[in-house]
Amino acid sequence: MQQALLLREVRPIGFGAADQAAPLDVLIGADGHILARGPNLPPPPGANIWEGRGAYVSPGWVDLHTHVWWGGTSGSIRPAECGVIRGVTTMVDAGSSGEASFKGFREFIIKPAKERVLAFLNIGSIGLVAGNRVPELQANHFIDIDRTIACVEANRDVIIGIKVRASHVILGGWGITPVKVAKKVAKILKLPLMVHVGEPPPLYDEVLEVLGPGDVVTHCFNGKKGGSIIEDEDLFQLAARCAAEGIRLDIGHGAASFSFEVGRVAIARGLPPFSISTDLHARSLDGPVWDMATTMSKVMALGLSLEQVIRASSIAPMEVCRLPSEGLLESGARAELTLFDVVDADVQVVDSMRQPLRLSRFIEPRASVIGAEAIPATRHKAPPQQFCTCCGQPSKLAAS
Repeated sequence: MQQALLLREVRPIGFGAADQAAPLDVLIGADGHILARGPNLPPPPGANIWEGRGAYVSPGWVDLHTHVWWGGTSGSIRPAECGVIRGVTTMVDAGSSGEASFKGFREFIIKPAKERVLAFLNIGSIGLVAGNRVPELQANHFIDIDRTIACVEANRDVIIGIKVRASHVILGGWGITPVKVAKKVAKILKLPLMVHVGEPPPLYDEVLEVLGPGDVVTHCFNGKKGGSIIEDEDLFQLAARCAAEGIRLDIGHGAASFSFEVGRVAIARGLPPFSISTDLHARSLDGPVWDMATTMSKVMALGLSLEQVIRASSIAPMEVCRLPSEGLLESGARAELTLFDVVDADVQVVDSMRQPLRLSRFIEPRASVIGAEAIPATRHKAPPQQFCTCCGQPSKLAAS
């Protein structure tokens, strides 16, 4: 039988008006809903107590770009590898499944996961079954609009949008057409479109011209030639204007899609990311991405404040997912929280271009709270690695 949970001496951050510098207690009832917050709350009989000792408590972290269709695609990982044990209470799979395999994804991954798993449905029917080896958008018969719409309508509780990969290695000679088709389907369904921007064609500029408020550009700070927003002033100004109009720029780190240089320049020029996400998959888990906390720490080192990083890792992606994002620490709210510390560090990390960055502060998850359960969390620590300077592939040097 579930017991009440008392979070003792924690510092709220990311809740807006509920934030405060001084530690307080948060009492969660056995039903998983918040009962009270304040200093020195008495625990009910039999309550479990989590000693915060001044740790931060934030809305549960939301990773807006993951690949967790484990067993259904060649590159996916299990939700448990990047979820609550890493401080993430909600993860969004970014197009691993298309309509042809979504039934299995829902039954075998989404349904049993401890974390909340949501999805952008790939516009390509086969999804990422074999990744780039068998791209999902090589010909027009790879898209079935009727079946895609039917799949979304049958799964609106977990499908939050449509995903398309806009990169020449995926689209072949199609150019911008699949993005336009995906946008049309998203408009019919009244859902946002997430677009992966990569190696052109199509051009990043072309993609932005198709999108509208609420849509998401993932890999927004990639460093690929022809796809970097800092190598073309017209593109930078277009991206800034689109962001101001409501197009959401998402980090989507991944193995090949995040540049420290691009991120640093964009943030310094007043163009921060809307959301921070990992693009975790089998080829990025053990470097260069590692986990959500490491990605958040990297972005903080590029110029965002801790408060901005937390918002971009919780409240902002909640808005994309259409999850409640207000009153999350008020009495009666269902508890979905992340507990973490910010520690002094001397850690070298790399971006997707294998460029190094030394971090002096690191975000360390301590626990994920779902209902009245506090699940211990740590950052992902895999065997030490390094990356070959000629091919960029993992070798063996410490990444943390």
